[in-house]
Amino acid sequence: MVGITLLAGTANCRLPTANCRLVLRSPACRQAALAQEDCFSLYLLLKISSLKLRSVALLIALIIIADQALKIWIKTAHPTGEVLRVFGADWFRLHFIENPGMAWGWKFGNETGKMILTLFRLAAVIFGTWYLGQIVKQKYSKGFIICAGLIYAGALGNLIDSMFYGMIFDKGLHFDPSLKDYISYSGVAQFSSNGYSSFLHGSVVDMLYFPIINTKDFVFFSPIFNIADASISIGVITLLIFQKRFFKKTETEEPNSTVETSSEITDKMQVS
Repeated sequence: MVGITLLAGTANCRLPTANCRLVLRSPACRQAALAQEDCFSLYLLLKISSLKLRSVALLIALIIIADQALKIWIKTAHPTGEVLRVFGADWFRLHFIENPGMAWGWKFGNETGKMILTLFRLAAVIFGTWYLGQIVKQKYSKGFIICAGLIYAGALGNLIDSMFYGMIFDKGLHFDPSLKDYISYSGVAQFSSNGYSSFLHGSVVDMLYFPIINTKDFVFFSPIFNIADASISIGVITLLIFQKRFFKKTETEEPNSTVETSSEITDKMQVS
């Protein structure tokens, strides 16, 4: 990778710092950044932040694609309750179930509870979208940003199930008002314009099962989950373990003068 070394001379930027931050994305201000060394430094910092944001977006997209691809495949190819041994192993199975509740199959009351949970997920994803942008711009540690991205991707993956699966599949776990409980279905689900439920009332698809220790009286690990659940858990556990390292901003070197002054800058900044 080619290194770029800035040998700052006399800082005489005609644009205030605040204006540089706002308009450096435009072609006209990019030319101004190239002409003024101090603005160019700011431009490079913004480019680095933009690259970080794109990297987080790519990580989230990969998790969502893997999560949804596995869910759609198992839902449209296998009936609920079917168990597939991965590579013939007893400790790694695909056990297809559906649940109307939270991560790891936990339930949250009846249909009203499910609606509240789905709306909470939606609010969390909206807030998370804003929050991810903020921590990238404020240069938090890479580890913290990755963990936040993992949690966000997991929440979004399960939110997609809750919001849309009831509308796009003909069969699924759904609430029966007469029984006041959720009932399952037989057969294999298919895509359909006549869904088994309505918007925000879809059930979450789970399939990953790791009964590493499996005896008559004891099973470890018993929960059945999905890639989105795993993404949330990895993000949360990693944050708890490394919180002292993560919960601080990355320190950046302060320049000797602001861009509004015409003081001479003697530091070198190298970006590789």
